[in-house]
Amino acid sequence: MSGFDPAQLEVLRELEARGSVTEVAAALHRSPSAVSQQLRTLQRQVGVPLVERYGRGVRLTDAGHALAASSLRIAAAMAEAEATWQEFRGGASGTVRVAFFPSAAELLVPGLLTRFAAHPAIEVHIEDHDVSQEGFAGLADDVDIVVAHRSDDSDRAPALTVVPLLREPLDVALPPTHPLAGAASVRMDEVIDDDWVGVPRDYPLDRVLQSMAVQTGRPARLVYRTIHLPLVENLVAAGHGIALMPRHTSLDRARGRFRLVPIADVRAGRHIEALMRPDRAARLAVRTIIDDLRAEAAAIGTVAPERHVTKR
Repeated sequence: MSGFDPAQLEVLRELEARGSVTEVAAALHRSPSAVSQQLRTLQRQVGVPLVERYGRGVRLTDAGHALAASSLRIAAAMAEAEATWQEFRGGASGTVRVAFFPSAAELLVPGLLTRFAAHPAIEVHIEDHDVSQEGFAGLADDVDIVVAHRSDDSDRAPALTVVPLLREPLDVALPPTHPLAGAASVRMDEVIDDDWVGVPRDYPLDRVLQSMAVQTGRPARLVYRTIHLPLVENLVAAGHGIALMPRHTSLDRARGRFRLVPIADVRAGRHIEALMRPDRAARLAVRTIIDDLRAEAAAIGTVAPERHVTKR
């Protein structure tokens, strides 16, 4: 790869990730014409088409995808080299951007802020993003670490470095006056016909509820949907329905207000994971913050297995 301009390879890599010259230009803080010029220069250098017209935009050719994959490996190797040098020089430094979905932030961020104080040379920026399960992977193009969740029945995000943090069980939240509020556990067929308070479609909690409906052969009757889990808890506590709730997140607020009851005949849970592009996962500052995330998750529940990496 000697002779290639790293800036040109970065443009190609970002075009594969984002799909449009306009989005690449915005992400790299360059003009669309400058991005297009770099692509043309790189294409002349390699002597084969790397992009082709597609509708009103462009897309990568097979050669473009191959070179973009090589570019990602180069970027990851450069980040590894920088990390080794930082370790030699005495420690990690730099800025790390971390995106959380709200209930994971509630669960993890208070303890993480305490842990972050041990790394004064690392500046951590925390952002809130509430997206559907399929939307988390796309966030990894814009931040260093995406704390995501997925239901038990779904696969890990492709083409990303995935660090499992914890599996959080899902319980049925019942108002104190519910006939099953005193039960040690419930079965799906005992609760599926109740009024349900839920989250938007395709969120992990909703996917579990819909799986319960399929397994019982009876649809779940949703009376209210919201992305705000404390509102779900308030509605359950007031007797307006029942809900699936993450156990660790809701446990403290449940006391004296509603019951969290396990489901006996289904494995209901959500996996909380950190997603990263491989080139960002190799940075020493990012790895340091990942260690803090794993430690905080271990303090909350059983820590998940070691990291799993999928290749582009």
